[in-house]
Amino acid sequence: MDKEKMENIDEKEKEVNDCSQKETDTEEILEETIEGNDENIDCEPAFKIKSLENKLKEQEEAYMRINAEYANYRRRTAEEKRTIGLYANEKVMTSLIPVIDNMERALDSFEDKENSLYVGVEMVYKQMMNALADAGMKEIPAEIGSDFDHNMHMAVMQEPSEEHDEGKITMVMQKGYSLGDKILRATMVRVSC
Repeated sequence: MDKEKMENIDEKEKEVNDCSQKETDTEEILEETIEGNDENIDCEPAFKIKSLENKLKEQEEAYMRINAEYANYRRRTAEEKRTIGLYANEKVMTSLIPVIDNMERALDSFEDKENSLYVGVEMVYKQMMNALADAGMKEIPAEIGSDFDHNMHMAVMQEPSEEHDEGKITMVMQKGYSLGDKILRATMVRVSC
């Protein structure tokens, strides 16, 4: 019986040793896990901060792009409104140019500049020209002796001239008009060659 008791005691000691070994292994694993988590805990905030900084930078760049796009949109629409407003009357102004020509011819045909009819037609002519100028229409300058500009003038004749150099305007045959940057009708001129 002593032998049996001894065997039981040995078995119990083995079980206790096994349990203590398991506890030691478990403690080591737990310590390793905690140490690993400590490293993760130290790295995790730095990673999160870096990640959040990157997201913030991306959002700031997106905001800047959207802001720039909106500024461009506002500029474009303002420019379109300005040009639409300016060129909205282009057709009417173009149709009034022959009326202006006829009024100038009528004024030129009067011999008596003191005549009340002449004064009345001149007043209407000036009033119409002021209204058109207020709407943006301008006469294209073309003086005798000035340089010919193919962008604003239309040469309908050429003549040799002793008093003007080559490429100079020698006669204005018909006035030209512009609306803003757009030519409604080019000035018809005779040019020296």
